Amino acid sequence: MTASLPTGDASAPRFTEATESSTATVAAPRLLANRSFWGLLVTQFLGAFNDNLFKQIILLLATPVAIAAMQKAVSDKPGLDVQGWANMVFSLPFVIFSGFAGYLSDRYPKRRVIVWAKVAEIVIMGLGMLAFMFYDWWGMAGTWCVLALMGTHSAFFGPGKYGILPELFTKKDLPKANGLILMTTFLAIIFGTVVAGILFERIFHTSTPKSVPLPAQLEAAGLGSAQPSRLWLASAICLAIAVVGTWTSTWIRRTPAAQPEARLSWEDWGLAASVRELLWRDRPLLKALLVSCIFWMVSGIVLPTVNRLGLSQLQVASTSTSLLTAATALGIMAGSVLAAVVFKGWSPTHQVSLGLGGMVLALVLLGGWLKDGQHWLGYFGCFLLLLLLGGFAAIYAVPLQVFLQDQPPAALKGRMIGTMNQANFVGILFSGPLYQAMEALASLMGWPISSLFWMLAFFLLPLAVRYRLGK
Repeated sequence: MTASLPTGDASAPRFTEATESSTATVAAPRLLANRSFWGLLVTQFLGAFNDNLFKQIILLLATPVAIAAMQKAVSDKPGLDVQGWANMVFSLPFVIFSGFAGYLSDRYPKRRVIVWAKVAEIVIMGLGMLAFMFYDWWGMAGTWCVLALMGTHSAFFGPGKYGILPELFTKKDLPKANGLILMTTFLAIIFGTVVAGILFERIFHTSTPKSVPLPAQLEAAGLGSAQPSRLWLASAICLAIAVVGTWTSTWIRRTPAAQPEARLSWEDWGLAASVRELLWRDRPLLKALLVSCIFWMVSGIVLPTVNRLGLSQLQVASTSTSLLTAATALGIMAGSVLAAVVFKGWSPTHQVSLGLGGMVLALVLLGGWLKDGQHWLGYFGCFLLLLLLGGFAAIYAVPLQVFLQDQPPAALKGRMIGTMNQANFVGILFSGPLYQAMEALASLMGWPISSLFWMLAFFLLPLAVRYRLGK
């Protein structure tokens, strides 16, 4: 981590720190004229695209419909759904490494951490190609190992990406920078998820002779017999994108290390004593961290639920199912603009309350079904409700994220953001077994998969009623 890399922004002036939060002074260039902003924006966009393309392919492979296709099933009995366990595999590295990643982002210049994380992404995507090429030998184990490595990479990338924002931009520009980064992150999620569905349907699918009977769900999903090893082509795309993302990361301006003398200790693998003391003193910060954790637990259940909703309950193809998932991301992108522009005059506390209340309402409406098990609003109704769900999620998430970034003192921003990532992925980690338990309960009760949305509304309702940001 000590190698020096070209900045790609040598002519940019070095700005002094004017506040305790190490926010750049007003002498910094305007946000949209700042090359570092575009470097960070494009880099995180490409990284989010890669993450979601690869992860969505793995989740689609883990649905009962895809497993039945790989096993050449000829019955309509539902197969095993292991999407929750796949989510656990991706999120576990965040829980293990986020504290250490936060330490690195404070101990070393955050730009250096970002660049080397992108170099690691190139290696991981190369391994992803091999995992699919030899899928017939390694099966899910190979692709899930790569999924875990992707989670590890993202754990190290996150604290640097978010921690460097107050070092690069003025406090006045932070909400706008966060809104644009969140918006483009979810634009990347939209493209990554939709492209995953298209590639999955075109590459994974192989035609089945007309004489071979297909179960209704396999026929609806456009899947006959399947060749998962052909999905190495999707990983080749991810590899090329990782190379481009590494190049754009060098556009980011160098900033000094926040704590260059910091020493690594055992507590850096968990919750550092300094962060514990901060959270004990600052109860609004602690509450915001816990609320963020619960939100991401619910979010971690939404994605596999939507995949099952499309493939199993609505019985549409993989591309249409991925469009449902992308609808949530599209709503978040639109909601990011609303949070930064339309609700600019609202207090952050009111924005968070509005977002939580709207999410509960959308989840309740998404949970309904008819007597025959069909969703009461159909495909397009679900698409619109998922747009609405994403919009309210962004109205909630933008002010909460700004609060978690701006509230800690300068010397602890990196570790605090590492702790935030760790807490969020503890939530996502628990979302795996919780999804499996909820899915099993729905199956036991004879309820369709949309019933999980009602269960999620139950989790969020107390927060919508009781929680107020900053109090």
